[in-house]
Amino acid sequence: MSFRDDSEDVRDMGKPFLHTGSWYRMGSRQSSTMGSSQAIRESSISVVACVLIVALGPIQFGFTSGYSSPTQTAITKDLKLTVSEYSLFASLSNVGAMVGAISSGQIAEYIGRKGSLMIAAIPNIIGWLAISFARDSSFLYMGRLLEGFGVGIISYTVPVYIAEIAPQNMRGALGSVNQLSVTIGILLAYLLGLFVQWRILAVLGILPCLVLIPGLFFIPESPRWLAKMGMTEDFEASLQVLRGFDTDISIEVNEIKRSVASTSKRTTIRFAELKRRRYWFPLMIGIGLLMLQQLSGINGVLFYSSTIFEAAAGISSSNVATCALGAIQVIATGVATWLVDKTGRRLLLIVSSSVMTFSLLIVAIAFYMKGFTSDDSSLYSILGIISIVGVVGMAIGFSLGLGPIPWLIMSEILPVNIKGLAGSVATLGNWFMSWVVTMTANLLLDWSSGGTFTIYMIVSAFTVAFVTIWVPETKGRTLEEIQFSFR
Repeated sequence: MSFRDDSEDVRDMGKPFLHTGSWYRMGSRQSSTMGSSQAIRESSISVVACVLIVALGPIQFGFTSGYSSPTQTAITKDLKLTVSEYSLFASLSNVGAMVGAISSGQIAEYIGRKGSLMIAAIPNIIGWLAISFARDSSFLYMGRLLEGFGVGIISYTVPVYIAEIAPQNMRGALGSVNQLSVTIGILLAYLLGLFVQWRILAVLGILPCLVLIPGLFFIPESPRWLAKMGMTEDFEASLQVLRGFDTDISIEVNEIKRSVASTSKRTTIRFAELKRRRYWFPLMIGIGLLMLQQLSGINGVLFYSSTIFEAAAGISSSNVATCALGAIQVIATGVATWLVDKTGRRLLLIVSSSVMTFSLLIVAIAFYMKGFTSDDSSLYSILGIISIVGVVGMAIGFSLGLGPIPWLIMSEILPVNIKGLAGSVATLGNWFMSWVVTMTANLLLDWSSGGTFTIYMIVSAFTVAFVTIWVPETKGRTLEEIQFSFR
C-alpha cells in the first residue's frame, strides 16, 4: 500500500489554515529551468529565514513576561490598584497560558503550525489594546488573560515548528533561538519600560505579532505535519523549499514517509497504550524537564529580582539592575545557541543545572550568614555582593541549558501520533509550575530568603540527577531516529 493510500483516513482531519503549497511548487518548477546554481539558491527560502519569522512569537512571549516588572509603580498609581490587585494582574498571564497550553496541541494538529501561530497572534493583539486603554482593573485582567492564552499556544507551537523544519545538524541551534527570542523580548520590555509610559509600552507590545501575521504567509508549513495529514505533494514541496531547490531530499522524504506510515493514523490513542515505553518514556522526560525548568525558581527570582537585589545589597536602582540581568540572560542564551549542536543537549543540561545548584547554594549560605551579621559590618556588605553574584550565576546557568533545551527536547522526542496531546500536557505542566512559583516566591522570600534559595537549590540538584539518568542525547539524530529509539 502506498504512502498516499495509507494517509487517506487522515486527509480530511486537518487542513492548513494558511495554504501556500501551490506557489512553492511553482517556484520549484521555475527553479529547475534556471541555468545557474546561484539563481537556484536565491529562489529558495532558507530555514533560517523561517525561524527568524516565527521567532517573533517568543519575542512576544518574553515581552509579555517582562512587561509587569517596569510598570508596577506607574500602573498601581494611575489606576489606584493595591499590591494584591497588581500581583493578580501579573499572574493572570500564567492562568491564560495554562488555558492556551491545553488547546495548543490540538489546534496545531488540526490547522497546522502556521495556523496555530496566527490564532495565537490575535488574542495577543486584543490583549495589549485592552491594557493600553484600561481605565480600571477589569480591562487589565482581561488583557492579561488574552495575552497569556496566546503565549500558551506560542510556547508549544514555535519549538515544534522549528524542530520539524530544521535539518538535523542545525536543529539544536535553531531550536535554541526560541528561548533566545524570549530573553530578547524580556530585555526589550525592561529597557523600553525605563523610557516610555506604561500605556505606550502596551501598544509597542503589539508590534511582534503585527509583523508575525504577514510573515506567516511567506514561510512553508511544517513538512512533517503535511506528511501526517497525507498531503504528499505539499509535503515534498515544503521540504524542497526548506532545503533549497538544488538539494536532493529523496532520503529525508523516504524517512519521513516510513515514520508516518509506521505510526497510528488516529488522532488519539487509548490511555492503556500509554503504558508502552515508546509513549510513557518520552512523555515523562518532556513533562519532567519542563516542570523542573520552572521549579528551579527562575521566574520567582526574575519576577522579584528588584526586591532580591535590594535585600541582598541595598541596590536602589533596581530597574537598571534588572535590565543588566536581562542582558546577561540574552548573552548566555546566545552562547547556548552556539554550543548546543557542538556539545550536545545532555552535557549542556548537566552543566547548566550544576552551575545553578552551586550558585543557589552560595546565595542561600550568604543570606543565612547575613542573619547572624551586623548590618554595619564589612562582612555584611561582602555577603550582599556574594548574593548578587550567586543570583547572576543562577541566571547564567539557567540560560546555558535549562532555559532553552527542555523546549527543544520536548519538540524532538514526542512521537508524532501523540505530539498534540502530550505536548499540550507538557506545556500545561510548565505553565502551572510557573504560576505556582511566581505566586509563592514572594511569600517564601518573606518567610526566609535563605530557605527559599535552599529549596530552589535542591530542585536544581535533582535536575542534574534526572538528566543524567533519563534524558537521552538527541544531537545529530533525525526526529524519526529519535522516536524509533524509544520503541
